Amino acid sequence: MNKFPITVVGAEKMRAELQHLKSVERPAVIQAIAEARAQGDLSENAEYDAAKEKQGFIEGRIADLEGKLSNAQIIDPKMLDADGRIVFGATVDLEDVESGDTVTYQIVGDDEADIKQGKISVSSPIARALIGKYAGDSVDVQAPGGVRQYEVLDVLYK
Repeated sequence: MNKFPITVVGAEKMRAELQHLKSVERPAVIQAIAEARAQGDLSENAEYDAAKEKQGFIEGRIADLEGKLSNAQIIDPKMLDADGRIVFGATVDLEDVESGDTVTYQIVGDDEADIKQGKISVSSPIARALIGKYAGDSVDVQAPGGVRQYEVLDVLYK
């Protein structure tokens, strides 16, 4: 399976979720199944069905997280030395040429992307357009509303 990039922060969040699922959620659902079984007839036991469904979800998520972590290429943006070039993990200050609005984005892995926190996926159109550019460069991004032009104000590795 191919390695996929993830930041140190993203990997830590995945590990924390995995630990929570294994140490809190899994034992709780096992207890819920045991209690539902104790009620007798399983064919008409909604609590049992709900607990089994939740158990399936938890086990699936655990397997998903373990698989992702085993195939993750963890990148620490602070350790990057890209000579001012935009690469995975970089934080970029942009100015929309048309409106003059400034935005700050960090280019992160697909699982970490959260536009509200200024984290965009490395596979997003804007990130693909930015990769390899430097501060002072202009970038044309094909957005759903048409082409948008940005100027790269600064590139940080934090």
